Amino acid sequence: MNNLNDPPNWNIRPNSRADGGDGSRWNYALLVPMLGLAAFRWIWSRESQKEIEKEREAYHQRTTAFQRDLEARYHAMISENRRAVAQLSLELEKEQNRTASYREALISQGRKLVEEKKLLEEERAQVMQEKRQVQPLRSAYLSCLQKEENWQRRAGLLLKEFEAVLTERQNIYCSLFLPRSKRLELEKSLLVRASVDPVAADLEMGAGLTDIFQHDTYCGDVWNTNKRRNGRLMWLYLKYWELVVELKKFKRVEKAILEK
Repeated sequence: MNNLNDPPNWNIRPNSRADGGDGSRWNYALLVPMLGLAAFRWIWSRESQKEIEKEREAYHQRTTAFQRDLEARYHAMISENRRAVAQLSLELEKEQNRTASYREALISQGRKLVEEKKLLEEERAQVMQEKRQVQPLRSAYLSCLQKEENWQRRAGLLLKEFEAVLTERQNIYCSLFLPRSKRLELEKSLLVRASVDPVAADLEMGAGLTDIFQHDTYCGDVWNTNKRRNGRLMWLYLKYWELVVELKKFKRVEKAILEK
């Protein structure tokens, strides 16, 4: 190739021996493309350098933006972690306080249970002692109660008999057809029974019967066929005698226990 920096010393020299003397014309013909190629290379080098600088600047900007974004994310993450740590620390402190409160409550409850257990044991011991003391009285009470319940059954049977006779007596009293003599006969038999029967005498039924015969004048309506709808005072006395039987039973038991 020709050395463009040394035109007088070209590598391609004109052939002075050629016929016609055209060497200088061929030299100029080769010089023009070479100059164009050199200019192209120079322009291309400058444009390439500009593109490189442009890409380098863009890369630097992207790198800087990416770095800033990373730093922002890092600081945001650090702040979030700090807030999370602070929140967890606060919750941990609350849980510790709550646990301490529970522990104190459990300790207090445990002490209270121990005291209650001690009191219950003392009460149980006292109850067992009282039970041992009361056991003989209980046996005596049950024995007396059974005896008095037998008396109560006899009194109940007696009251049933008196109820039937009094119902019949009141029916005769309210009847327009039955004779008065029959009613008087029933009244007399009831008074005699009340005076000779020990249970009736204990209930003092004689005075009540006399009161019934003198003052119980209530009768049902004219068409009444139910004997139990006649009389009022007699039913009050029968209920009263039942209550007296129950009361006397417990009084007898109480008296028997106190005498032991």
